[in-house]
Amino acid sequence: MTTTTDSSRSLNRYRIQAFFGRAFVHTILIAFGLLCLIPMVLIVSVSLSDEIEIAKNGYSLLPVGFTTFAYDYILKKPQQILRSYGVTIGLTVVGTTLALLVSSMLAYAMSRKDFRFRRVLDYYVFFTLLFSGGMVPFYILVTRYLGLKDNPLALILPYVVIAWYVLILRTSFAQLPAEIMEAARIDGAGEWRIFFQIAMPLSKPVLATIGLFYILRYWNDWFLSLLFMNDPDFYPLQYLLYVLMQNINTLASNPQTVNVPIPVQSARMAMAVLAFGPALFSFLLVQKYFVRGLTIGALKG
Repeated sequence: MTTTTDSSRSLNRYRIQAFFGRAFVHTILIAFGLLCLIPMVLIVSVSLSDEIEIAKNGYSLLPVGFTTFAYDYILKKPQQILRSYGVTIGLTVVGTTLALLVSSMLAYAMSRKDFRFRRVLDYYVFFTLLFSGGMVPFYILVTRYLGLKDNPLALILPYVVIAWYVLILRTSFAQLPAEIMEAARIDGAGEWRIFFQIAMPLSKPVLATIGLFYILRYWNDWFLSLLFMNDPDFYPLQYLLYVLMQNINTLASNPQTVNVPIPVQSARMAMAVLAFGPALFSFLLVQKYFVRGLTIGALKG
């Protein structure tokens, strides 16, 4: 009887400790999550604040002198913004699809131990992590030899194969059960069928994770547009916002526009809101795969 009572007390004590332990961990995680949200809330708040109030009182988590003047100023010609959204969406969809296909095919070949040129590919891919040709040769290659000046392909092809992502995919493919592959070969399946119907479906988490990385890279990129795009019709969203910000700063520093209301700080934050909104939505779609994909694709020594 005494033993049963002691066991019951120990069990209750364990449950209480586990409850408070979980509560403590959840409290820490919630506090950390709220801290991560503060910058986003601040960006939205400043974008809806009056420029004069910002100059007087600084940034605030709540809009000061609530106004949508910054958005009205940026969206004065919505056709331009909408066209850039279309360009960015097209680049992101096509680029991410092509990059995932090419990178996964390369990674699958590198993961096959019976592939003759596996170590050569490993060395070639890893070498690009350590060394690059430099900006000037890269620019000459794209503009003179490939002839991609003012061509959307100049914004897609440079990111199709990223060595770090390929290595993560290679490790993920290498961890797939070899028995399944052998059984498929015995049943007469070829390498293409094994890749598309077995390897790819089994690697959904890591593919979703790498796909998110590619989406963010294509969506947020403006540097390639700065190098290779002179045609405004092909400006992606990020580069268009960069150009608009430069124009706003130029107008604000012009003595002839001293008395003209120009939303410098609020417009900068409004541009950030317009830029990160869709990218945030993409993360919400694949978040259930994100941590698992990183874990599965973790590099091993």
